[in-house]
Amino acid sequence: MTRGFRIAWVGLLAAVLAVLIAAWITVAQPWVVPLATHPPEVDAERLKAHVRRLSVDLHPRVAGPSGRLEAAADYVAGVLRESGGAVSMQRVSVGKVRQRNLIARFGPADGEPLVIGSHYDAHGGDDGDATPGADDNASGVAGLLELARLLGRDPPPRPVELVAYTLEEPPYFRTAGMGSAVHAQSLRAGGREPRLMLALEMIGTFSDQPGSQRYPVPGLSALYGDRGDFIAVVGRLERFGLTRQVKAVMAGATDLRVQSINAPTGLDGIDFSDHLSYWALGMPALMVTDTAFLRNDHYHQPGDRWETLDYRRMAQVVQGVWAVTRAL
Repeated sequence: MTRGFRIAWVGLLAAVLAVLIAAWITVAQPWVVPLATHPPEVDAERLKAHVRRLSVDLHPRVAGPSGRLEAAADYVAGVLRESGGAVSMQRVSVGKVRQRNLIARFGPADGEPLVIGSHYDAHGGDDGDATPGADDNASGVAGLLELARLLGRDPPPRPVELVAYTLEEPPYFRTAGMGSAVHAQSLRAGGREPRLMLALEMIGTFSDQPGSQRYPVPGLSALYGDRGDFIAVVGRLERFGLTRQVKAVMAGATDLRVQSINAPTGLDGIDFSDHLSYWALGMPALMVTDTAFLRNDHYHQPGDRWETLDYRRMAQVVQGVWAVTRAL
């Protein structure tokens, strides 16, 4: 091997290594320095009570003659009103199906809103196959309701809009009939582009057991570990800077481990929630999630029950999201 060939080979290896490091930084946001904050306490028992009400008393949370989706909407609207937010209803119509988004606004009336949303419907139909939907997505709704209570008690300095979406689950998923699609379009039509949208999608399943976390492609466990003991912030590839900001804020709020990923929409699961409705319009949006079916074995199954969730760590997720309402 000649000296010139060795130099060229070393240069090639260095270039490949530089590309791999750049890809790692873009995708996983390592070395993020947590931004320390002091969020208020979140009562885990209140979160549990919301999840039980939604997944047991208001089961099945589906549209149709035998469904209780309207009753679930009434419950969510009532809690939002009790929080002190300015609550409104947004009609969502798909054929003969008539449902509604529930919206609660906090802080100043003017300015770009921070939109935080979660869907309150559950997977399945009104023919007896509907799941309890404790993690998917009574957990996200419970987090939204507790966040409303905190914001009502101490209003944010900038506009925050909390939205409980209807009709996220199939057959409405990826259609213009999704509640989040209707809301995103209304923001665009009203000239109220959000500064950020956060989708709370399944935030209640955690595990410290080795092997409890799976990934859509091989090798990611080397970056994130194989334990489902973290909350994930998920964004599009080009929004890695925004993801880093949110990750830093959430990581500084509690001792809960916060991981992040920015990836193309072709990666399985990356757009499996309401944030995709905002992505479709080019709006900045991220998902906050326990990674759903990559961790929760009860995903879209009858076993998705309130007893399986970790309410202590769910409370920490809510504290992290509250910190985002102060920082962004």
